[in-house]
Amino acid sequence: MNQLPEAYHQQMKELLGKEYPAFIETYEDLPHRALRINTLKLSVAEGVHRLPFELEPVPWCPTGFYYDHDRDRPGKHVYHAAGLYYIQEPSAMAPVEALDPQPGERVLDLCAAPGGKTTQIAAKMDGRGVLVANEISKERRKALVENLERCGVSHAVILGEHPQHLSTRFAGWFDRILIDAPCSGEGMFRKDPETQERWSVRSTEAAADLQLSILEAAAPMLRPGGRIVYSTCTFNPRENEGVLDQFLKRFPHFTPVDVPQASHYRLACPQWADADPSVGRATRLWPHHLCGEGHFVSVLEKTDGAEGSRQKPGQLPPVHGDAKKVFRQFIETSLTHDPFQGPFTLFGDHLYQVPEHLPSLKGLVVERPGLHLGQAKRKHFAPSHAFALALTPNQVQRSISFAPDEIELQQYLQGQALPHDGEKGWMLVTVDNFPLGWGKVSGGLIKNHYPKWLRWK
Repeated sequence: MNQLPEAYHQQMKELLGKEYPAFIETYEDLPHRALRINTLKLSVAEGVHRLPFELEPVPWCPTGFYYDHDRDRPGKHVYHAAGLYYIQEPSAMAPVEALDPQPGERVLDLCAAPGGKTTQIAAKMDGRGVLVANEISKERRKALVENLERCGVSHAVILGEHPQHLSTRFAGWFDRILIDAPCSGEGMFRKDPETQERWSVRSTEAAADLQLSILEAAAPMLRPGGRIVYSTCTFNPRENEGVLDQFLKRFPHFTPVDVPQASHYRLACPQWADADPSVGRATRLWPHHLCGEGHFVSVLEKTDGAEGSRQKPGQLPPVHGDAKKVFRQFIETSLTHDPFQGPFTLFGDHLYQVPEHLPSLKGLVVERPGLHLGQAKRKHFAPSHAFALALTPNQVQRSISFAPDEIELQQYLQGQALPHDGEKGWMLVTVDNFPLGWGKVSGGLIKNHYPKWLRWK
């Protein structure tokens, strides 16, 4: 608590008044830890039964559960590598619950890295529809890609663009947009003390300008009747009620609506920013009122505006005959049936399944145009790690399952080959029948194809 900037102390005293002592006492407590069960892999009931941790429900998220960090370390368990859950700060689960994406919709996560909220959206969509995950930072996109692959997300397109560059390309195209905006991070001071060192009053002003520009870029991309959720992990009204008020004055065809989970939170305070009273329908998550860090969540619905052109599907690089041939050979020799019907595209020699009806991506920074299936080499097809994590054992001809505590499983995760006298070919390696990665049976061994950058030490 003593490291908190003095200007921040003064800000919170003025905002909270009598509640300030209770608020500031939370900095003496340890952060609350939680995970979210990945329903792309298993049901909540199965997860609660299977996961070897003592779990307590997060009230505002049906798939979220607190765990004891001193007793359980879920990040070190092999189930984490299999994507059965995502470790996520409990307050950070709130924005996607408010967004409420549905299967089959078109959804944009505009500030997506590292992927916690993106994977939460994907699970709610049940792998159906189009999920566009955008992250401008190349370095942060690496974590986004890895987390989406680990969680078995198969219907996402990953872009790396300025929001303004997307506005015309996707005009009126999305049903829902999440903006978990870059912010001054006051709500993370307890969890990540380094954020305290970067904080200043000037940083909150700069963040507010950036947040408003992102909201303004997102507005044209939403269809009439669609929903934007704007959220931050900060407390000051400049970045919350203030940004919302400025946006609504510039875009009167948007209106705030009640946050569905509002009963768990506290309402926003428009008077703190001299904002329109309608801004008070947004909500705040305070650490002295619930078990979590800080968050601001608002839901905006678009009441009018252009529907947007329903663009014809964009033209992506075609798949040449040799690539089709080796991929079909892989399907015939390694899978029980073809679970991926396309459309497909080839970037270099990398084959992707892309979502249908996607507008042209030409000229955009494209990290992944869809699910990465693998490399179509000259004489054979090498399946990707993402492909393995998107499958189930009943979709492959050869699979092997290990219990979490088997020594052979640890050896596989460390990159070692395993003895095996079975039929030659690609094999799906699993833990309790949940995919972990590929091996290739040859010469009495399962040769290891677990990615080198993921291997356990």
